[in-house]
Amino acid sequence: MTALAEAHQDRQRIPYGEGREALLKAVIAVVARSGLRNVTYRAVAAEAGVAHGLVRHHFGSRDMLIEEALHYSVTQSIDTTALEPGSGDLGDLARNLAKAVSDDPDIQAFQYELILEARRRPELQHYVDVIYKTYRDAVYQALSAAGIDDRDLAELVFCTLDGLVFQQLALGSPEATEKGLRQLRKLLETVQH
Repeated sequence: MTALAEAHQDRQRIPYGEGREALLKAVIAVVARSGLRNVTYRAVAAEAGVAHGLVRHHFGSRDMLIEEALHYSVTQSIDTTALEPGSGDLGDLARNLAKAVSDDPDIQAFQYELILEARRRPELQHYVDVIYKTYRDAVYQALSAAGIDDRDLAELVFCTLDGLVFQQLALGSPEATEKGLRQLRKLLETVQH
């Protein structure tokens, strides 16, 4: 086997047990870079460095691929941002938000792409519902752990966090996100006491 063929073969090997996650990350990258309309088995496979048959094998359909990538992206986002700290300390609320957006902006871009595409294609609305319900519930749980049991306030906090993420994604200013988070926490502390 030639060196070129060996390099190509090595590129196509995803360690056992990591294939599904690599494909989910590939969907997120393709959508973030090229939009939802450009998600194909071939594009995802090329991004992941695998044969396109592997995508169909793991997910069965394009819709299932997108849905699984959505759930993965929301879970990753909540985990990496510490949106739902459970500590009850408002200082912990979304403590890693700016860093998470800076470190992996594709996750947020993927979600916003789905949201925007749903405006053009109503059949995608259920994806938007999943995104927003999951985040709203996480914010409500975080505030409840801090002694603030107010769904309307949780909605306002969610909208603020969503705006901060979008702003950082668009403008690239984690400092502005951190500043906004500090102000949000100060306001929440006045409600908490």
